Amino acid sequence: MIVNINTIEEGHKFWGLPSPKHPLISVIKMEELPKVITYTDIKFALGFYMISLKDGITCSLNYGRNSYDFSDGTMVFTKPEQVISSNDETVEDTTKGWFLFFHPDLIRKSELGKNINNYSFFDYEVHEALHLSDDEQQIVTDIILKIKKEYQQNIDKHSQKLITSNIELLLNYCDRYYDRQFYVRTNLHQDHISEFEIFLKNYFNSEKPYQLGIPTVKYCGEQLNMSPNYLSDLLKKETGKSAKEHIHSFIVSKAKDQLLSSTSSVSEIAYDLGFGYPQHFSKLFKQKTGLTPAKYRSLN
Repeated sequence: MIVNINTIEEGHKFWGLPSPKHPLISVIKMEELPKVITYTDIKFALGFYMISLKDGITCSLNYGRNSYDFSDGTMVFTKPEQVISSNDETVEDTTKGWFLFFHPDLIRKSELGKNINNYSFFDYEVHEALHLSDDEQQIVTDIILKIKKEYQQNIDKHSQKLITSNIELLLNYCDRYYDRQFYVRTNLHQDHISEFEIFLKNYFNSEKPYQLGIPTVKYCGEQLNMSPNYLSDLLKKETGKSAKEHIHSFIVSKAKDQLLSSTSSVSEIAYDLGFGYPQHFSKLFKQKTGLTPAKYRSLN
């Protein structure tokens, strides 16, 4: 069963909370929630952004094909129309944390509205959640309290700008903390990079390029149990190249080997590598090497 919750007001009613102070944004503290919330077999499609910080709560949140157990300070980000689900959630007296909900209409005319898609963690899977230290939790919570205080007081011409600028500040801190998380998990990420390289090697050594074409970043992420954005961001942080750039570099390297070690035509090599049209292969090869495939072959 999928429950569509399109507005902040609808969300408050569904969760048994008083009407929101502002129609487009709401901060809900964990202690304001009922002690036990039963969501068995229910999925949610929210019409607004959700950012949550959970600490000391017994909860498993499901998103896509993955499940994440929240037992410490973690943040999760979802955008409108993403489908999420949760099991029974028990809120203890020691539970800390909050939810921030804000509707796209709040930021639509602002710079944040233009740039929010640049915050790629809204497309991460739940198991790619952000883990915060105690100091980091305090910083983001202080921003949340400023947002709540701003929309609870009398609204004036400055209110919306101040609210959106604080949301942007929150997202910028989260961007920094994800960079830190990528850095401190370097060993784990090196394993992921090795897995990605092995995946590409196995893919292009099989019949899949001919059958399925060039693998997309989405397809690669699914095979490695990662969201495409997380995979690309991980590779970018560790190697300086995105997942798409890695795929293209691998293809060009593979093409060089085939051009010099076989008598296959350029078109045959293009089809073997998964290109539907040889001219697309030639264009990519020249972009990466400065030479056409035929010219590269003749000079080596």
